[in-house]
Amino acid sequence: MSAPRAAARAIDALRRGWPIAIRGESGTLSLMAIETGDAARLAEFDPESSAPVLISAGRAATLKLANQRDAAVPDAPVLVQRALWLDFDGAVALADPQLDLATPLKGPFCAIPVPVPDAAAAALRLARVAGLLPAFFIREGEAEGAITSADIDAHEDPARLRIVTRARLPVAGAENAEIVAFRTPESPDEHVALLIGQPNGTAPLVRLHSECLTGDVLGSLKCDCGPQLHAAIHAIAENGWGVLLYLRQEGRGIGLINKLRAYALQDQGFDTVDANTRLGFAVDARDFGVAGRMLRLLGQDRVRLLTNNPEKVAGLEATGIAVAERVPHSLPPNPHNERYLATKRDRTGHQL
Repeated sequence: MSAPRAAARAIDALRRGWPIAIRGESGTLSLMAIETGDAARLAEFDPESSAPVLISAGRAATLKLANQRDAAVPDAPVLVQRALWLDFDGAVALADPQLDLATPLKGPFCAIPVPVPDAAAAALRLARVAGLLPAFFIREGEAEGAITSADIDAHEDPARLRIVTRARLPVAGAENAEIVAFRTPESPDEHVALLIGQPNGTAPLVRLHSECLTGDVLGSLKCDCGPQLHAAIHAIAENGWGVLLYLRQEGRGIGLINKLRAYALQDQGFDTVDANTRLGFAVDARDFGVAGRMLRLLGQDRVRLLTNNPEKVAGLEATGIAVAERVPHSLPPNPHNERYLATKRDRTGHQL
């Protein structure tokens, strides 16, 4: 079985609540995702009730199980020793920070050494790719069908992205436009590019827009994504030539469900950065290698980038795309997204 296909099957198994195995340099871990499991499956997976719980450093810090240095890498692995009171329901409360106010955690919890650190880190990464909470029951020992970190790398490799179709698509604000669709064989994520105007020999004005269902489609006022999307189309059209890349990396790469979990934490008073790390994810898990690959497939290796985010400039340049100019892209706040925009400015370096 090819490496990308092996990772795709593991992702499907996790989402169905089936155990998987990941092989690392010093051993193999069998894992059962807490989010999609249940008590009966746990009893089958761990009949001796001894399997510890794997969570991320970001989540562990909220439980006082990791120091600030560890928590600086929020998606690093932390292992929690199994205790008599840590049954399946207890593990759900341990894994999901949304439940902290409603479910008093029993504890005390004890962090123990992670036996196969690279496999554990790969498991947390795979949970993000699958759109699940990064939390597992784990067991050591060889297991049939184990995947590796390299399999996950292959599954997410932007070099496997291909153009699959293209068509004329007049849109509001840019009637002279063409849509181009990209995908890889195993991934369900289908990225698209909107080519606006005609190439004129200059570097195109390019916008990298990460999918935001709530903002782009439903008109959410919690963020500025929808207005940014439409303003970018108008700006590119006025420029005469450019490309909008619509990247299927919802919630800065953590997926729609986890983004909505972050919204629930924001309702409890946390900002967007702290909400992501409390869930156990990196502050920004997006892969701009995808954008670089799309631009190269479109024949563009030098762009003017429409963004306020220096990380997008650095991420795109790391793929070999030259950014000739960063073009600011700011919109006025509303009462619902003022804090969100301030967090982007003060905590993630956006130059608003």
